[in-house]
Amino acid sequence: MSIIEAQAPLHEAHRDNHTHRDVNGGWLRPAVFGAMDGLVSNLALMTGVAGGAVSSGTVVITGLAGLAAGAFSMAAGEYTSVASQRELVQAELDVERRQLRKHPVDEMEELAALYVSRGVEPALAREVAMQLSKDPEQALEIHAREELGIDPEDLPSPTVAAVSSFGSFALGALLPVLPYLLGATALWPAVLLALVGLFACGALVARVTARGWLFSGMRQLVLGGAAAAVTYGLGMLFGAAL
Repeated sequence: MSIIEAQAPLHEAHRDNHTHRDVNGGWLRPAVFGAMDGLVSNLALMTGVAGGAVSSGTVVITGLAGLAAGAFSMAAGEYTSVASQRELVQAELDVERRQLRKHPVDEMEELAALYVSRGVEPALAREVAMQLSKDPEQALEIHAREELGIDPEDLPSPTVAAVSSFGSFALGALLPVLPYLLGATALWPAVLLALVGLFACGALVARVTARGWLFSGMRQLVLGGAAAAVTYGLGMLFGAAL
């Protein structure tokens, strides 16, 4: 009893400290990358137009148009992509459901063989498979996890994906436009704010990737700044040609 009591605090400490980072990124990954996409694409679009020596009003209209077009495009693309993925998963689940109904013994043996391949003794694997197969819905969930690698109860929502993509992209794309909306007439305040936003997004990405926040921030700042510089140069080139 004393040994168990002595070990109990160790087990509790292990349980409390044995946590892992969300490798899927949760909400943070799509939100940050959506905002980063909007920021980089709209900054590059605006600097490209500004490089053609146009008026500040034209740059603002370009930025707002890029924000709207990009946000709606992202939302539509995410909705279609996630809806198609969900429909595919549902179709595969229907196939598995029919197989469980028509060939329950074969499906049970298939599940037992899977456990055996993972090191479980054949008799125990068959017993476990038999127990799990008694409930059709539980059997479907187990087969879906083991064969398809999905959780039928946790399928992504197309609406949530579309709304989150729209919002995050629009927020990122708004940053380079904001100085103009607040009265700026030159490009440099928009570029400065956008670069700060790029660094902040890169630093937030470090929470997902476990890289240093300074490295991630500087990397995104350099990449986004390079994209803006290239498009500005192209704008100057095309503007001079026209």
